[in-house]
Amino acid sequence: MAGRALITGITGQDGSYLAELLLDKDYEVFGMVRRLSTPNHERLGGVLDKLTLIDGDLLDEASLCDVLEQSRPDEIYNLAAQSFVATSFRQATLTADVTGVGVVRLLEAVRRVCPKARYYQASSSEMFGRVAETPQRESTPFHPRSPYGVAKVYGHWITVNYREAHGMHASSGILFNHESPRRGLEFVTRKITNAVARIHHGLDDGLALGNLDARRDWGYAGDFVDAMWRMLQQDEPGDFVIATGEAHTVREFCEVAFGHVDLDWNDYVRIDPAFLRPAEVETLLGDAAHAERILGWTPSIDFRGLVTMMVDADLARVAREVPASQGR
Repeated sequence: MAGRALITGITGQDGSYLAELLLDKDYEVFGMVRRLSTPNHERLGGVLDKLTLIDGDLLDEASLCDVLEQSRPDEIYNLAAQSFVATSFRQATLTADVTGVGVVRLLEAVRRVCPKARYYQASSSEMFGRVAETPQRESTPFHPRSPYGVAKVYGHWITVNYREAHGMHASSGILFNHESPRRGLEFVTRKITNAVARIHHGLDDGLALGNLDARRDWGYAGDFVDAMWRMLQQDEPGDFVIATGEAHTVREFCEVAFGHVDLDWNDYVRIDPAFLRPAEVETLLGDAAHAERILGWTPSIDFRGLVTMMVDADLARVAREVPASQGR
């Protein structure tokens, strides 16, 4: 057995990929989940019976201590958050409490219950916001442009503080956008690939989007969780930008996604001002040279491969879900 690992946010995109990776490495894996009337374990699929799920909440420090007492982890991966940027403008206080202050609740619980455990904090490229330089690296100043980005900055710096003040092995991954077929439907990439599948099957006739000129550094979530694991295998903790080093616009994402099924995106996509952010982040492009040098990490899937992977998965899913008489 490689060790015991606790993943918060295990039911999300990253949590599910990380759980699979750790199980493949022979870890005993625990996942913290919020108690819901209808549990959402869909992404955990075939590994659910190999995990131990424990109820806990980043809003409740006592529950976090209980989770740590029960799991006694060697490694802790904090992936839980209110992670949708658009929602953070509508629910700014909740985002601050979960995505920001939730981090210090967990760190304090770790310090009390299992201070020798290695800790990973999921930081975000959204912390850079109105960027001071391109590409962005570990030393680039933060200027977040959303309540989500601001909350992530707090989570990032409190992790640095606990590392320096309490000698904890606490690392942060400043992850740029990372997608997969498991991405939530509310995120623009999955919104596009799902729409392509539905249009292809004759179920929809259009797609409303916001800013098509926003440029993002998009990678594959399966690659990015490998970087998380590598950080906690280092003798010394640190902070690492994880990115592909290529930026593409939302428009380019549409071109590749619709083109994969021989459709012209111009015939289907319209701009809806309702999807524009109050404060936009125009370009995020990461420099992962530090991660490559220290962690030996490089991405394995390129932009086109990522987009087509997501379209193919949604094509197959929609085909399964819809009776043949309704689709093509």
